[in-house]
Amino acid sequence: MPDTFVLGIDQSTQGTKGLLFDETGSLVARCDLLHKQIINEKGWIEHDPVEIYQNVLAVVKAVVEKAGINKTSIATIGISNQRETVMAWQKSNGKPIYNAIVWQCARAEKICQRIVLEGYGEKIKAITGLPLSPYFSAAKISWLLENIVGARQRAEANELCFGTMDSWLVYCLTGGTAFKTDYSNASRTQLFNIKDLTWDLDVCQMFGIPRRALPEVCDSNALYGTTTFDGWLDEPIPIHAVLGDSQAALFAQNCNSPGMVKATYGTGSSVMMNLGEHIFSSKSGLVTSIAWRFNGKISYVLEGNINYAGAVITWLKDDLKLLASAEESQEIAENSNNDDQSYFVPAFSGLGAPYWNSEATGLFTGITRVTGRAEMVRAALDSIAYQITDIVQLMQKESTIEIKELCVDGGPTKNAYLMQFQADILKIPVQVSQTLELSGMGSAIAAGIAMKIYTQPDIFRERKRLKYDGKIQVSRREFLYDGWKKAVNRTLF
Repeated sequence: MPDTFVLGIDQSTQGTKGLLFDETGSLVARCDLLHKQIINEKGWIEHDPVEIYQNVLAVVKAVVEKAGINKTSIATIGISNQRETVMAWQKSNGKPIYNAIVWQCARAEKICQRIVLEGYGEKIKAITGLPLSPYFSAAKISWLLENIVGARQRAEANELCFGTMDSWLVYCLTGGTAFKTDYSNASRTQLFNIKDLTWDLDVCQMFGIPRRALPEVCDSNALYGTTTFDGWLDEPIPIHAVLGDSQAALFAQNCNSPGMVKATYGTGSSVMMNLGEHIFSSKSGLVTSIAWRFNGKISYVLEGNINYAGAVITWLKDDLKLLASAEESQEIAENSNNDDQSYFVPAFSGLGAPYWNSEATGLFTGITRVTGRAEMVRAALDSIAYQITDIVQLMQKESTIEIKELCVDGGPTKNAYLMQFQADILKIPVQVSQTLELSGMGSAIAAGIAMKIYTQPDIFRERKRLKYDGKIQVSRREFLYDGWKKAVNRTLF
């Protein structure tokens, strides 16, 4: 058995994963822990950051025990995380002042509306690459400052830290000695100047956020500090990579050349096109972010975000009780009535790219007497593929780059019905990674490369994929997609 292992911690929206990789980059073991989704009567969505940190410690211990290795064999750690989710904690003792506000939560919509009325919307997009939206971290931080008693005063007195989940985990793991984030996460806060590569003072002032309350921004493969996991290890080991989950998946997919595109199917979904060192500004609802900065070299991405992808399947199972398990959705969809023409638009908390309408609400439409359980499940699965298609087609149109294939990853890609329908409706091959959890792998690979455990391009050579080609006729495809566009329009007007 190899003597050296790399640990990937993937802190996602639904839970936390501990992933252990050997010297060849192969996954040795994986352990998961879910955390509570705190949703109130207003639809506000929160996480308990203390619970999440305790889960990190638990999955690390569990995955090492499951692999049966000596814990002294772990050489380094890479962290990937749910992006835009943000929180505040006290500098003096690391105690959160409130729960983490999740990226899906639209509670800060009125703050965004106010900033638009003040005339700052277009300037913010020009500086940050992101359209003004409660989806991103900045307006959520403003909400904390305006609604948590004493938060404004403590922030002005330099007593608070505001950070995304990566910053929180690094802070906790290093015993409060490191308050840092990477370029990929910073670029998703709507406070970061993606050209000057710094927290933008003007934008911070527009949101009323003290710039000194934000973390130090470091290269994605920098040394973020060391950890013993609260004394579990006898000797500290380095945290040598931090990446937002979608950027980490892009890296693990080896989409490292301009024009390559991937989609991660998680709770939501991120579709990304690598732009290399050049910034491209979308006119139609896509956003420009930073992929990563490795060893001082920056790379940008064009991105479209979907609020609800895998979460649609969770909703079918947990709320509607239409599924006993997520896996059951494939067989049910495959046995649905092809004559049914129902559509589902999952605008539970508005629509993301390319519509960016936080007031849209979800709906089933086209329901007839042939619509039953199977057809509703199928329509929900189809909605994921339609949303991905919206973004990929827009990327190709705006960038004028021909997209020849879509590389995909994430739990829902195990669903053969969904992947075949994605290839059918998209009209290009869909390449499914046989490693499902590429976010954790991407950060682990980056850390391993930084520690010279792995080398590029050797680490990417043996990645296996399952290919899906489109099978339906063009006329059928156009008919189905036209129905989807009509369904979306009903939610917007």
